[in-house]
This record gives sequence, structure tokens and C-alpha cells, in this order.
Amino acid sequence: MATTAAESADNVEHDSTAAGSEHTARNGGDRPRVFSVRNLWKVFGPKAERVPGDSSLDGLTGEEIRERTGCTAAVRDVSFDVHEGEVFVVMGLSGSGKSTLVRCLTRLIEPTSGDLEMDGEDVRAMDKSKLRELRRHRASMVFQHFGLLPHRSVLDNVGYGLEIQGVSKAERRTTAADFIEKVGLTGLENRRPHQLSGGQQQRVGLARALAVDPEVLLFDEPFSALDPLIRRDMQDEVVRLHKEEGRTMVFITHDLSEALTLGDRIALMRDGRIVQLGTPEEIVGSPADDYVRDFVRDVPREQVLTVRRAMRPARGNEAAEGESVGPGTLISDAIEVVVRSGGAARVVDGGRCLGIVDHACLLGVVARLDEAEVAA
Repeated sequence: MATTAAESADNVEHDSTAAGSEHTARNGGDRPRVFSVRNLWKVFGPKAERVPGDSSLDGLTGEEIRERTGCTAAVRDVSFDVHEGEVFVVMGLSGSGKSTLVRCLTRLIEPTSGDLEMDGEDVRAMDKSKLRELRRHRASMVFQHFGLLPHRSVLDNVGYGLEIQGVSKAERRTTAADFIEKVGLTGLENRRPHQLSGGQQQRVGLARALAVDPEVLLFDEPFSALDPLIRRDMQDEVVRLHKEEGRTMVFITHDLSEALTLGDRIALMRDGRIVQLGTPEEIVGSPADDYVRDFVRDVPREQVLTVRRAMRPARGNEAAEGESVGPGTLISDAIEVVVRSGGAARVVDGGRCLGIVDHACLLGVVARLDEAEVAA
């Protein structure tokens, strides 16, 4: 029986461990799909349309494809879904294809082949009018370079997208003021961009994107030009806004720490392909290959892995008494609970005890992963 495109993408997302798949389901897998991407290619060069269907190119590196065809396969046979309300991170090193991939979602870059849907609607079949509507109303992009209008105030910069939509001046200024407050810039409404710090300028860009009330926010390495302290503040701001609004976000980054901080799920790219797609815990705890293993080698596992990987069955009356933690509790946080209580802690979900964590099993799961990494 032939495999459908949807089944193919599901296979990509179910390559993780059983525990990880359960975690994924709770964090978006059962929600409606905002973006649905199937077998997507973007090839630059002469006769680019011939590359996706050429089976003789399977298994070749990007450099080998360039040598044989004269073309660059920036995105190669990529399939995934972005679920409503999740933060989906696309990460990889420079040249991995991550920015090209995300630009294909709204056809800022035209895909070479494959299927691309937003809310079940075929994006590749959209005419210019529908594409404008998608980019102005449904998917708003926040770039690394802020693109603020230097002669306009903060208030008018934030309201610029609404102006393009034809919203009245009074209404857009009211809306802009609301989002200026939301991103923490109250009192700076009348300043010009050159009077703001880099972090403040990025907050203006974020407020401008939010003001048009898009279904999806697309972030293209928005904080990479900021110094580390301001960058962390902006990451915290994104986390806060997501918790408050639950808006779907697609975030591009080359920084693993940023991806682990922000992402509900992460698509790690290399040479135009997704080499692993999963939750931060899946990526760090069950790397798909040596490339991913090297990528996450220096990550403090106790700050990413949860007690799901460490708990053991309850013994005696352990399930009935003592400190408790949720199944999503980080190992580092659970260690503090165990140390504070001087004993074991119950892992409780919905009033039911799933298992027990103590000092030995919490440290043991981290040690086992270290040993596996050394053996690999």
C-alpha cells in the first residue's frame, strides 16, 4: 500500500522514544495543524526542478549534488507539522537551510517542489492577493535586522502594519499603545528608533508583529545581534508572551541554548535536511546520530531532562506519602526537592503516583547518558 504524505510526515515525527512521543502528544501533537509541510524542496540553480525527483542523488552531500548538477539543494525533502499554540524551533548551523525553509512557509522564497498547507489551505496554489493576505494578517515575521522606519516614532512604527491593512489612525494608535505596554516600552512611545537601545528596538519589532494579531509569528534569528544579557531578556520576553497569549511561533536560531529554552519541539537541520525532530528532552536524551550527539554534548542534561526518564516504581507505602513533583519537572529541580526533603519524592500526575525519584535514580540517569556518550 502506498504511503500518503501525511503518513510520511507522521513517521518523521514518531522516530523518537515512546516516552518522548507521549510527551510530544501532550505538547501539540493532538492540536490542529497550522502548517503542514510534506516532502518540501528548495533548489537553486539551472534546471532546479529536476533535482527533487532524481533518485541517483539520494545519499549525496550538498557539495556532491552541486558538483553533479550545478544546483544547490538548500532544503531537501523536508516534512513536518507545526501545531496550534506551540513554539516550533528550526535550528542548525550557518548554511543548514533553516532560514530558507522558514521563508518557504509564506513563499518569500518559492519552493521547488512538495506540499505546503496553512490551516488546510494550499499555500503553493495561492495567488498574489491571497499571499498578501497571508503575510499581512496570518503570519507575521520578526527579523534579525529590525527594519524600523527611522523618521517615525515608536508608536507609529508599531502601528505600521495596521496602517498597511487600512485601519483608522485612532484605532491603530490605540492598538499600538496596548502592545507597547505589553512588551515593556511604556513611556517611549514618542521616541525615534535611533534613541533606543538594540534590545528596545527589537521589542518595537516584536510589538509591531504582534499588533496585526497574526495567527503565527515567524522569528528569523531575531536576537543574534544582541549582547548576551539583552538576548536572554528577549528570550524571557518571548516565553512570557507565549504563556500569556498561546500564539503559535516558529523560531529560527543557530544557538542550541536558545532552542532548548524556547522550543516545545526542535527541528535540527544539517545540509538541507532535518536530522532529528523532537522535544528538547528527546534531542538531548536520545540523539538520533553522531552529529546530534556532538551538537548536544555540552548541554547540562539535568537542566533539560525530566523526571520521566529517572523515576522508578514505588515500593511499600512510598506512593502514599512524601514530597511530590510533576512528571514534567526537570531533574535539576527534582534534585533540590529530594535534597530538601532528605528522602524520595513521588512523581504525581492528576492525583496518581506514576513513580518515585530519589537521589540515586536522579543522578543515575545523567551518569548513564554520560557513559553512553563516551561509548559512542
